[in-house]
Formats: sequence, C-alpha cells, structure tokens
Amino acid sequence: MDRLKVGVLGATGMVGQRFVSLLADHPWFEVVSAAASARSAGKTYRDAVEGRWTLKSDIPASIVDMVVKNVNEIETIAGEVDFVFSALDLDKADIRNLEDAYAKRETPVASNNSAHRWTPDVPMLIPEINPEHLDVIPAQRKRLGTRAGFVAVKPNCSIQPYVPAFHALSEFGPARASVCTYQAISGASKTFGTWPEMVDNIIPYIGGGEEEKSTQEPLKIWGKVTKGEIVNARGPVISAQCIRVPVTDGHMAAVSVSFESRPARDSILERWKAFQGSPRAANLPSSPRPFLTYYEEEDRPQTRLDRDAGDGMGVTLGRLRGDTLFDYKFIALSHNTVRGAAGGAILMAELLKSEGYIQAK
Repeated sequence: MDRLKVGVLGATGMVGQRFVSLLADHPWFEVVSAAASARSAGKTYRDAVEGRWTLKSDIPASIVDMVVKNVNEIETIAGEVDFVFSALDLDKADIRNLEDAYAKRETPVASNNSAHRWTPDVPMLIPEINPEHLDVIPAQRKRLGTRAGFVAVKPNCSIQPYVPAFHALSEFGPARASVCTYQAISGASKTFGTWPEMVDNIIPYIGGGEEEKSTQEPLKIWGKVTKGEIVNARGPVISAQCIRVPVTDGHMAAVSVSFESRPARDSILERWKAFQGSPRAANLPSSPRPFLTYYEEEDRPQTRLDRDAGDGMGVTLGRLRGDTLFDYKFIALSHNTVRGAAGGAILMAELLKSEGYIQAK
C-alpha cells in the first residue's frame, strides 16, 4: 500500500517532535514536509531543533536533513502533501485561520490544537468513542466550499484518562463526577531544564482554560450530530481541578463518580476489561490492545511505570472503591503527549483514512 504524504505544521515544537517520531515508521503515512515559524524556516530539521530535541530517541533519519518550511507557505506545502497534522503554537485566531486556509486548499487538517474544538461542524474525536461525529464533515465542507478539505481535532490531553473509563460505563448513566488531574510538565511544552521552578514543586493552576476544557469537552464528545453540527450532551456534570506536578510525561486523574443506576464493583471491572470502543476504530495501526487496563495493586497505576501502556496509547486504571459522597472513586492515567496529543491525532487520521475522508490527491 502506498503511504499518504503528510506535512507536520509546528514540527519543531515538543508535540511536533512527537509527531515526527511516531510517524517515522508508520505503515500508512510518510512525512514529506516539516513546517514551523519563520525563525526555523530554511534550516535543516536537525539545526532547527538543536538544543531543543526533547525525546530520548534520535531524530528520525528520514527527517533529520529535511529543510523546514514556513507554515505560511500554504500553496507550496499543500501542493506536496495529502494532508497535514497541526501542532501549531500560535494565537488561537491565527491557528483557526491557518487551519482553514489549508482546508480550503483541499488539504485535510488533523489538529492537536484547541482553536477549532468549539466550532460546531468540526468533529472532536476520540476514535474509539465518537466516530459517528465524522458525519458532520460534509456540512463543514459545504461551509468552507471544499471538495476534500476539512479540519478535525482531538480533545484536550486532560480528559483522556477518565472519559474512556466513563464511556465504558455508559449503560449505568454516569451522572456527576469530580476530577482532579495531576498533569506533567510536557503538557506545557516544558522540560525540567527549561522549567527549573517545577523541580520539587507543585503548581495548583494550569492556564488556558484547562479546567473548563476538562468539564466541557467531554460533553461535545458525547454529543449528537444534528442538522450539520454537533450538539453537546447535557451530562454528566463534571467538576475539575487541574494541577501541574513535577513529572516529565503522563496525566493522572483522581476521579469520583455517581451513577443514575449504581453498578456493582465487579460489573465496573468487567466493563472496563471488555471495553475496546467502536468497531470502526478497531485494528487501526495505533489502536491499543487492550484500550483499558485495570491494576489490582493498591499503588498502581504509577506515572513512570504505566504511562507507556499500549505504546502510550492505552489508559490504565486502579484503586476502584466506594466513596462517602459519590458512588465510587478511582485513579486513571494516560500519556499526555502520545494518547493525549500526537498519538491521538495520528489515530484520528487513521480513522479518517480508513473511512475515506483522507485520500491521496
């Protein structure tokens, strides 16, 4: 099978680096264009990330000598790729304009950014949970005046640990939840070298509307496509606190939840063990097997031990027990720059390709 030609916008940033690393040996996609700001444009990728490469693995040989383009070279980039991944670090208005510009040049955009998450006809996808939201793309194409171009986004990294856990229990009607997320510094595109203030420290605030995203984005994911737009679900009601902790990668969530119909503990564990999500997202190259893993040990999951479950695409769970205010409480963990960022966007693109929304030009 010929691989689709891919561009990465924002390729030199932390999430962009994760994109080029994960795509290096991808069976469906091949990176042929790397783009970034004017500061990096014209340099080889090696020179553009010198002193800023954050991954333990080496820069992929296929991209190390690639000349970085300016993300505003839309005509050039659109002319050499089938679609692009977006990991842009710009103002939201600028990101929306750029992503729409690529889409209008018949180049689909699989975005890691938040700029279009609340655009009513832009699907925000966790492929195992809401692939039916792809049905809104024809309405978006009509609005944009495109034949093939569109924008699809993945949701915020903070919700990745607990939304799949709730979705697996949807038959019991999750109704109210309180979530506290303990989020790694890579979520702020930082390392301990660039953020020494985080060493031996916890910051009880994450900007950019993180807590609002944590409570509201799940409602779009569980919403319905109606008359060419996605209408949010009304519940569950989620309260969230988001805390930055001194960890390199991995977002952990301490979750308490009540249900319309309180299940037995064994029923919850059975649903989690069996849950793989929609068959439409099965057998994609980045699909984890299993999706959810429950640990019986009282001290698991642990961030350093378990964030790489399923090559970073799995969700790990533990400490399920009764609660004095809610029905149950538990711990959930996911890798924030793999499942929560680049890997999640790649899985989304795999779904889009498998269903014919992304094709070779």
